[in-house]
Amino acid sequence: MIKKSDFVLAPYMKSNNLRATYQILNTVVPYILLWFLAVKAASISLWLLPPILVLMVLFLLRCFSLMHDCGHYALFSSRQVNRLMGFMLGVINAIPQYAWSRDHAYHHKTNGNWELYRGVATFLSTEEFAQLNDFDQKLYGILRQPIMTLPGGFFYLTIQPRLVLLLGSYDFMMHVFTCLRQNPGMGFAAIISSHKSKHWPTAGEFWDVLLNNICVVGGWIVMSNLIGAGLFFSIYSIVLTFAGAIFISVFFVQHNFEGSYAHKTQGWDYLKGAIEGSSYLDLPAILRWFTADISYHSIHHLSERIPNYNLEACHYRNIHLLSQVKTIRISDMLHCSRFILWDADSNSLASIPEQRFANSSIR
Repeated sequence: MIKKSDFVLAPYMKSNNLRATYQILNTVVPYILLWFLAVKAASISLWLLPPILVLMVLFLLRCFSLMHDCGHYALFSSRQVNRLMGFMLGVINAIPQYAWSRDHAYHHKTNGNWELYRGVATFLSTEEFAQLNDFDQKLYGILRQPIMTLPGGFFYLTIQPRLVLLLGSYDFMMHVFTCLRQNPGMGFAAIISSHKSKHWPTAGEFWDVLLNNICVVGGWIVMSNLIGAGLFFSIYSIVLTFAGAIFISVFFVQHNFEGSYAHKTQGWDYLKGAIEGSSYLDLPAILRWFTADISYHSIHHLSERIPNYNLEACHYRNIHLLSQVKTIRISDMLHCSRFILWDADSNSLASIPEQRFANSSIR
């Protein structure tokens, strides 16, 4: 039986600040230059924009991947530098990095435990799905079709972080009014300490959400004044929509696939979650670069402190222990999109047709 101690991980967990700095520069600088190029191209002909937009999407995807590394405190050796660079990349991606990384850390702690973590789209169990009426079952299936990653990507990066701040602020104001109504003499410090937000569990996450929104919305205003709101938001929304959709799709197929380890809490095994509940996404070299080698996902789950530039070497150093890792190719991604239900009885993922067939067989 394979144990985590069988893997050679420690030598690959060392961060290289020079290499990390180079990655930041070869990602952020081209992305900024592509913005200048896109504006210049648009002034000549809109037909010049598509290839530039494709590159912008790919570089933004790489920005997100490096932000992900910073969230694991892996890209740089310094925790503070990871926080700073992560915040900057979060502004570029329009998402609060610290709050996102805290939520992502929960995924790592529970990977493969589908009783606690239901994936990128809060998937239902087969039992929960069976309790829905026909309309809700159809709606559930439609909302989780691959095409829905496009509006999903736009919402995830552009709208949700702003909505979180607005809803959280509204909840806090209602809490203030409630406290003052019940106890007019209550001090502001006591009001703050008594507030437990469902939108940000810690004060650090609140400040990250607030500062991210200030920087992102401030950037929108500046760019709209510089190049015009119509042109800016047209380019911006296209780039964030497709980058978000690709990120969601990549994350999905790295955990939702036929035979994926999807266990209940009782008997759940962290190591199996990493090896059998995470796939190896076989991508062309150019796409591995733009996704910062996150395709070596089982190794990443075995130790999230391994920086992206060491994942490939670590993968091949331990490849003799990774025979149970599922290989997913781009051509397999559409097939993976079927597995949007969790069958708690069999500890596996299922498709809606499989669930309906199982129900009809029982009847």
